[in-house]
Amino acid sequence: MTNVLVSAPYMLPFMDRFTPVLEHFGLHPIIPDVHERLEAEEILRYAGQFEGTICGDDRYNADVIKACLPALKVISKWGTGIDSIDKQAAEAMGVRVMNTPNAFTVPVSESVLCSILNFARRQPWMDRSMKNGIWDKIPGHTLSESTIGVVGVGNIGKAVLRRARAFGMKLLGNDIIEIEPDFLIENGVEMTTLEDLLRRADYISLNPSLTPSSYHLINAETLRLVKPTAVLVNASRGPVVHEAALVEALQQGRLRGAALDVFEKEPLPADSPLLQMDNVMLSPHNTNSSPFYWERIHWNTLRNLLIGLNIPTGDIDSLKALEKQA
Repeated sequence: MTNVLVSAPYMLPFMDRFTPVLEHFGLHPIIPDVHERLEAEEILRYAGQFEGTICGDDRYNADVIKACLPALKVISKWGTGIDSIDKQAAEAMGVRVMNTPNAFTVPVSESVLCSILNFARRQPWMDRSMKNGIWDKIPGHTLSESTIGVVGVGNIGKAVLRRARAFGMKLLGNDIIEIEPDFLIENGVEMTTLEDLLRRADYISLNPSLTPSSYHLINAETLRLVKPTAVLVNASRGPVVHEAALVEALQQGRLRGAALDVFEKEPLPADSPLLQMDNVMLSPHNTNSSPFYWERIHWNTLRNLLIGLNIPTGDIDSLKALEKQA
């Protein structure tokens, strides 16, 4: 059998379902102990032992990929983001990198609007007060009074803007590439500079991919532009935000609040000041949470693995039929 390393955290709990499917194709899963992701040194323990992998945000840098040769043929990423994989180095070494574009547009965009609504209507804070015996009518506002600025108008950014439009928000967008005019016209989106967006937006939703141009896009300098009443929502990648600068802005009252699902270091360290802030809402890199969408990604990632190993797959329905036969 051909060995494959399966380390995607969202898939591991369901290996009783997928191991028989892999074995049908002559694949033997190696299942490591994973907490959030495999770091480079953890992957190196298995170097040379597997020809393909189904991974999460594992750290496949150039040195790791080289150490896994000549066995490694394909890295099948569970989900969309491949910023933890050196794709250029992998392809130069003959290793295919495959993912599932547009994997979690719906759950992530809904999570962004959920965070915005919570800050607008103040529900978590009123709930907390009442459970502490305090009858306090905390003032809120409607989204129709507010402006949203979306940084990164890709699949998720567009979905956020469509949902914000339904609430009557004024829509601003920013991207390094030109966005289709029909989308902008149909949804009433004003594209503008990052600086102008940060100055005008009441809610700033970060939705870019992590690239050299988006790394620390939100930093001490750009945070000086925002309104003190603004709220920052990050459901993209942690390093898009310079976390220390964000903490300082929050502590100094230069930003009303933040809703963060991703962090520069994950899991978030226990000594992070963010954990002690009443004006911050946190979640553990979980805005993709949706059994329906997880199921789609399980099968697409499995199919990508087989394609990368040059194993005929048929269609997704055929793969699912194999599970039912097991």
